[in-house]
Amino acid sequence: MDVAKADDFADDTVRVVALEDGREVAVFNVGGRFLAIEDRCSHEDEVLSWGAVEGEEVICPRHGSRFSLVTGAALTPPACEPVATFAVRVEGGVVQVDAASAG
Repeated sequence: MDVAKADDFADDTVRVVALEDGREVAVFNVGGRFLAIEDRCSHEDEVLSWGAVEGEEVICPRHGSRFSLVTGAALTPPACEPVATFAVRVEGGVVQVDAASAG
């Protein structure tokens, strides 16, 4: 699934795409590295793309749980369940998410 042209996807920004099954995926550009996770906190169903990013972690804007953008792991309470991650590639200058790669 196409997200955006890599040249139009600025460092330290996030884009959200909807999958065919209705889930939303947040794709983060962390210093030129593209990382994708399901855009819902596993604790309170909050939108993670609205959270602050520190390094390769996103902070849930509701209760402050931290999630790894690499593994999807919940790193701090109150969240204890991980979120799904997705493979990302740049093909022909376009950032793409592999919806079938949910981990």
